[in-house]
Amino acid sequence: MIRILFICHGNICRSPMGEFILKDMARRDGFEDRVYVASAATTDDETAFGGSHIYPPARRTLLSHGISQSGIDDKRARKLLRSDADKYDLFICMDSENVWDARSILGKTAESKIKRCLDFAEGERHGRDVSDPWYTRDFEAAYSDICAGCEGIAEYVKKESK
Repeated sequence: MIRILFICHGNICRSPMGEFILKDMARRDGFEDRVYVASAATTDDETAFGGSHIYPPARRTLLSHGISQSGIDDKRARKLLRSDADKYDLFICMDSENVWDARSILGKTAESKIKRCLDFAEGERHGRDVSDPWYTRDFEAAYSDICAGCEGIAEYVKKESK
């Protein structure tokens, strides 16, 4: 089983979107028994008092695309911990700042496991940062970027977990 942790700044927009998009792909494509998916934040901004729920516009975007499996309403922001370095096979960051933060939190032993979401995408999106809807307010653009990355991640999981 491949264990994947999506990472963003606060764990209320992009990383939970990645978590639930990939879970939905795994369910639909029949590889959910080969992957464990979760998400975390690089900061404490949204993790106090049990953690914030998914930001409502991010949740609405997921639901509008038919992603409504259990867990969305129960998801709470949590912080990335150094101990996660040994628990996950891949750390999927949404942007370059998240990569830098994840490296500083996880340490050198996890460095080869830290990737950006769009490092898995093809075409013009490959290698870019996922747009941040907290600032742009464009949750559809973030959703589209994350889907492009998750398609490549899904192919990676299917290939590596045979």
